[in-house]
Amino acid sequence: MYKCIVIDDEPIARRIIKGYLEHFNEFEISAECSNALEAMTVLSKQKFDLMFCDIQMPRITGIEFIRSLAHPPGVIFTTAYRDYAVEAFDLNVVDYLVKPFSIERFAKSINRFLEINNNISGNYDSEKKITNQAVFLKADKKFHKIDLDDILWFESLGDYIIVFTESGKITTKERIGAIADLLPKDKFLRIHRGYIVSIRKINTIGPGFIEIGKKKLPIGRLYKTEVQKLIETNSNT
Repeated sequence: MYKCIVIDDEPIARRIIKGYLEHFNEFEISAECSNALEAMTVLSKQKFDLMFCDIQMPRITGIEFIRSLAHPPGVIFTTAYRDYAVEAFDLNVVDYLVKPFSIERFAKSINRFLEINNNISGNYDSEKKITNQAVFLKADKKFHKIDLDDILWFESLGDYIIVFTESGKITTKERIGAIADLLPKDKFLRIHRGYIVSIRKINTIGPGFIEIGKKKLPIGRLYKTEVQKLIETNSNT
């Protein structure tokens, strides 16, 4: 369970973040504060994995607050101002959300945190990095955690994608290009404008197609080079 702290001087803003986070069952709000000084006291007594922090707050700004911390947790800035984005990313924050933000945009921040966190964990335990990696995708008015190792392939349906897994399939409103940006390149390969496949799940590669189980997926003309690189890489190992 990832422990989170929300720091914002607006009660409504804190309530929105708490409501969004309820859709992600691996995250919990362990504390909430109305200003940075209050948060300093809380952080001296508890450890957190992720911090949602406003920027414009009384006495100390969110940026000044993060700079004052020797070892801050992951930080997602939540602010009504775009002007501080460059300064914020210089602090190596996870993300920068501009209010009002949708739950879909919020979910992308959560995915980014998970990706960063899994990569850090992988430096110590590569096996754990593989088994713990996941994406959250919205379907049926809730977010589903999908382990990357269970995914067979993604199929595009315009503004929607179908995720085929070992146990079934999930349809979500997301463009395949956005999903491609989230996925680790050593585990997934885009073979067509409409398909991304799990490299581990490939059974055979034929002329113009890739076979996973009993399903043949087409290789697009623009993606033949990447497929050939995959073949050559595995032929040399």
